[in-house]
Amino acid sequence: MESITKNRQSPGTLRAMVALAYGPDQVPSGPQEWVHELGHGWFNVAYRLRLRDGYQAVLKVAPPAGVEVMTYERRAMATELAALALISSSTSVPVPRVDYVDTSGELVDADWFCMPFVDADNYGIIRSSLSACEQDRLDVALGEANRSLNALAGPAFGPLAGPGVPTWRQCFLGMLEDVLHDGSRRAVDLDYAGIRALVTAHADCLDEVRSPRFVEWDLWASNVLVRDGRIVCVIDHERAFYGDPLIEAGFVATELGAFGNPTAFVRGYGKGRFTENERARRRLYNLHLTLTMVIEAVYRGRTGHQQQDWARARLAEAVAALRPVLA
Repeated sequence: MESITKNRQSPGTLRAMVALAYGPDQVPSGPQEWVHELGHGWFNVAYRLRLRDGYQAVLKVAPPAGVEVMTYERRAMATELAALALISSSTSVPVPRVDYVDTSGELVDADWFCMPFVDADNYGIIRSSLSACEQDRLDVALGEANRSLNALAGPAFGPLAGPGVPTWRQCFLGMLEDVLHDGSRRAVDLDYAGIRALVTAHADCLDEVRSPRFVEWDLWASNVLVRDGRIVCVIDHERAFYGDPLIEAGFVATELGAFGNPTAFVRGYGKGRFTENERARRRLYNLHLTLTMVIEAVYRGRTGHQQQDWARARLAEAVAALRPVLA
């Protein structure tokens, strides 16, 4: 997927990065068959590498220093590394091992790290080719994995590395205000006053959340690798934070049907009937998500209208779901 945030590197620089991460003896020689850019993802650039001894790795590079990103995306790679360390040490959810990290800025103008390549299928890509039974089984497994992640308690609401805040209301309203500020800064056409009024009218529902929990927020099927009918790896953790588990991607469709059927995920998660308070929170979270989707298109430099039109339609649905309650 194309984005101006992708910090592509020359073959010479990639060889220097391999030498630093794995040693000079592992630097491939000859033509470029040893490196392939992985097309998945909108934000970082990632390369699949085959080293001299045959070891396969993935090299991930953060956006260039001079490219403006949304507020919540700042230090995204540091967040991903913190999330990987936490998940691998405290849960059984499979995530990549980190082979090497460079934050010096000496070779490239951004942080980067290497991890093993996982030989598996991207669930988001192959999902439609699977039988309904296979999809159901994997969605249930994804719900189970997500619940394991959400069991991790945090010291406060907000970024994994801090500083956090004591209440979820303060944290979420701050997150949403950051998104609105990002949109205003780039003159994205939105009803900012109307959205703020809508959020203020529903903010009381956030007070029920008292315990900060690890949240992936970006755990879509496209960030899940599967093999032989089971989940073998969860990738792309740069949007993680401590918050309300109900904000997770798997719950989006419970209040916004265009995102698919959440039944199997919810069953795997072990979630029972949603209370009215939980439904209200989920509607707020859908507003935040669809706002982000609309605004991030500008920061990615996307020129096509199809994705933007779809995101704006979902934003309109999220707004409409809140307005009857307001009335």
